[in-house]
Amino acid sequence: MSITINGDGSISGISVGGLPDDIVDAGTLADNAVGLAQMAGGTDGNIITYDTSGNPAVVATGSDGQILTSAGADAVPAFEAAPGGGKVLQVVNWTLTDSSAISSSSATYIAASGVEVAITPAATSSKILILFMVGNSYSLAGGTIYALYRDGVAVADIGKTYTTDSPIAWHYLHSPSVDVSTTYQIYFKSASGTTYFKNNAPGTVSLTAMEIGA
Repeated sequence: MSITINGDGSISGISVGGLPDDIVDAGTLADNAVGLAQMAGGTDGNIITYDTSGNPAVVATGSDGQILTSAGADAVPAFEAAPGGGKVLQVVNWTLTDSSAISSSSATYIAASGVEVAITPAATSSKILILFMVGNSYSLAGGTIYALYRDGVAVADIGKTYTTDSPIAWHYLHSPSVDVSTTYQIYFKSASGTTYFKNNAPGTVSLTAMEIGA
């Protein structure tokens, strides 16, 4: 396009309809000249970013509760579900504080009568944190050996107390992979002779199941 300044000072040569395409560059525009009103319309909730080639791009609108995440310099951000891991979803506790004894002389694991908790996970991806404590155990000979069972099936060894009036505290993180009621139980056996899971003396036995969200 050419512009002619006539002898009388008038200008001619400008086409009706405005400037040709691709003639206005960044250096031609004044700073802060383009506002929201001059931008093209878009979709509510979209976010403007740049793609891996450095060109303008749009991050699609996310869903309610999602958060905007970045995968680094070579990827466009995206809306994703907020991580939920590590949240305690529920707690179930069983505690015995009376002085009744629970004893055995068997070398085979038996259930400690009544020492159990039932919990129904909210999702199959949840984990169950088991906390177990005996404040007062007793053995006449080789000690008391403990184990964690789930619905009558062994899950893990807990440990052994060797001396009289020995406390024990223990925890275990289990993945049951179910969303139906499941029962955790404490089993015990004697290393030799008669052993008391709980002696005839004051002392607390506590079993706690905590559901941890994935």
